[in-house]
Amino acid sequence: MVTGDNIQTAKAIALECGILSSDANTSEPHVIEGKKFRELSDKEREQVAKKILVMGRSSPTDKLLLVQTLRKQGEVVAVTGDGTNDAPALHEADIGLSMGIQGTEVAKESSDIIILDDNFASVVKVVRWGRSVFANIQKFIQFQLTVNVAALVINVVAAISSGDVPLNTVQLLWVNLIMDTLGALALATEPPTDHLMHRAPVGRKEPLVTNIMWRNLLIQAVYQVIVLLVLNFGGINILNLKNDEKEHANMVKNTVVFNAFVLCQIFNEFNAREPERMNVFEGVTKNHLFTGIVGSTFILQIIIINFLGKFTSTVRLDFKLWIICLVVGIFSWPLAAAGKLIPVPKTPLAKVFIKPYQRCIASRNSN
Repeated sequence: MVTGDNIQTAKAIALECGILSSDANTSEPHVIEGKKFRELSDKEREQVAKKILVMGRSSPTDKLLLVQTLRKQGEVVAVTGDGTNDAPALHEADIGLSMGIQGTEVAKESSDIIILDDNFASVVKVVRWGRSVFANIQKFIQFQLTVNVAALVINVVAAISSGDVPLNTVQLLWVNLIMDTLGALALATEPPTDHLMHRAPVGRKEPLVTNIMWRNLLIQAVYQVIVLLVLNFGGINILNLKNDEKEHANMVKNTVVFNAFVLCQIFNEFNAREPERMNVFEGVTKNHLFTGIVGSTFILQIIIINFLGKFTSTVRLDFKLWIICLVVGIFSWPLAAAGKLIPVPKTPLAKVFIKPYQRCIASRNSN
């Protein structure tokens, strides 16, 4: 808390707000006057800036100085204010929040977010929704990359080895519709949940695709690639189609591959909802848009397989083949749960691969 009030008044308010606790150390540098902070050298200021809990008798210059010192150390700084004098600090901070009712026009113009009702509880809502938007983007990226990797590998491997692709152009267009339009609507509209507020803030240099996302992505993509390539190359024997005509057997096999691939994506949408937590079904019934899109996608897939065979180059599948496709898709749920038990390194993968290269370059330069 940075305020122009007397230091004793500031401490009393900080205790009431929970910024200070009754048994906390209220000596310097935890509680400091603006004048003393201003008189410190740059090095001393950097040492105490992160430890300050309350700054009393501060001027607008002291507030700006604190913001600049923290940002210089790589911290992400948010500042609230309502007066004209707060404008420099609001402008300098990464996120400036001004009051919509009591705030001056200068403060509002210098800030990034205006709290319309002047209620600090609204700041919590801002953070909650901000984290929700970021989390939803990550969910969609994980889902989209899984579909892309699996489809690309399956078609490339099949084309190189046999000269034929199991997923034709029309089928890939339908997969692309599931992946982009419907997938975005289903995952990007997830409402904010309370557990988001218990997560640590995302660092300034944190990658958008985290190690947890890479783990989930690779597990699902590898599973889909292995199962669908096995069906593609050995499907006639596995599905007991040896007695059928060759052309019809190939059509049935390709239809099973396509159907199983689409069902894998439908069931994997549930996994993408919760990249970290085990229970991927928690709150799913509250999101009517998600359940509606997943249900509609499944119904449309049934229509495509049963009635649009000429358009999509597919044939009708009997009950046994539908069960096989459903089992292939549903198995992604226990697989995702088991995958979440695998620990991942906290260091971003990019840094893990780049560091040896940087060391090599550094040693060459030193030589």
